[in-house]
Amino acid sequence: MNRRLFALATITLAVSGLSAPSHAADELRVMVHSSFSLPKPLLAQFEAQNGVKLVLIKGGDAGEMLNKLILTRAQPVADVVYGIDNTLQAKALAAGVLEPSLPQAAGTVDAQLGDALAAVDHGFVNLNYDRAAVAKSGLPLPKTLQDLTLPAYKGWLVVPNPATSSPGYAFLLATIAGLGEEKAFAWWAQMRSNGLKVVKGWSEAYYTEFSRNKGSYPLVVSYATSPAAEVFYAKDQPAESPTASLNLAGGVFRQVEGVALIKGTAQKVAALKWVDFLRSAPVQEALQTSMWMYPAVAKTPLAPVMRHGAAPAAFESLPPQVIADKGASWVARWTQVVLK
Repeated sequence: MNRRLFALATITLAVSGLSAPSHAADELRVMVHSSFSLPKPLLAQFEAQNGVKLVLIKGGDAGEMLNKLILTRAQPVADVVYGIDNTLQAKALAAGVLEPSLPQAAGTVDAQLGDALAAVDHGFVNLNYDRAAVAKSGLPLPKTLQDLTLPAYKGWLVVPNPATSSPGYAFLLATIAGLGEEKAFAWWAQMRSNGLKVVKGWSEAYYTEFSRNKGSYPLVVSYATSPAAEVFYAKDQPAESPTASLNLAGGVFRQVEGVALIKGTAQKVAALKWVDFLRSAPVQEALQTSMWMYPAVAKTPLAPVMRHGAAPAAFESLPPQVIADKGASWVARWTQVVLK
């Protein structure tokens, strides 16, 4: 899904496929989405402490990853999976690819991932703006999504396609949850007429079309932590991020990512240790600046740089089953309204 790709650590990966790879008795096969990244020393420490060899299988976008698990459920390719979120949990549970129950630890930010998934992290898809470009325009920041349909803001926004991008999909869900289905699609139609730019994925939106990176669009669908990442990776460590979040009603969606055991795994003990590992203090602290998500375990200290990426005070949400039931039709309708 190519999200939060400001920098990713290099880790040893197994080649992902649709057939179960042969594996040794001491191997723990962990399927993760393409944005998974933790420091090598932490992964090595887990192996040493638990006497297992990690085989990390990158399954692509979170949706693609889940589809692979569904296609291979007769011969599972992994023992445990990280990265299924609240937009996919109902589909995963309905497909029967996860162990139905998992010990749930207290102190998570969200208890709505169900019995099969334990929350690991959470994040917010929202609008980011380029401070310099907005200042140069001489226009005030829009105060509502409807403001973006005004002629003054023509050609301001670039979005990833929700059919091919997780953040693009989350932003679509935010508009539906915040505005209501009919008003949301009316808004999208107005945006099409007002110079909305649609690209395949987050990387193209952020690194090619966003004005911060020499594109022409001052607003982009990204993450609330993206301004913090801009500071973290800057050579000169600026006192203020060159970008900032624009948290408009109907334009913020919270993703909660979890970890689950694959049904039928023979490595249940090691897999449960992996669950505990992802929720341990060192990992909860590290994931903030390696995967640019907020920790799921309450009272975890935030990295100092996160002051540039404060969590939005309000956000939109939808019941997981509603997403599972209507998500595909919403994407199809969006495609018809915006692209055809």
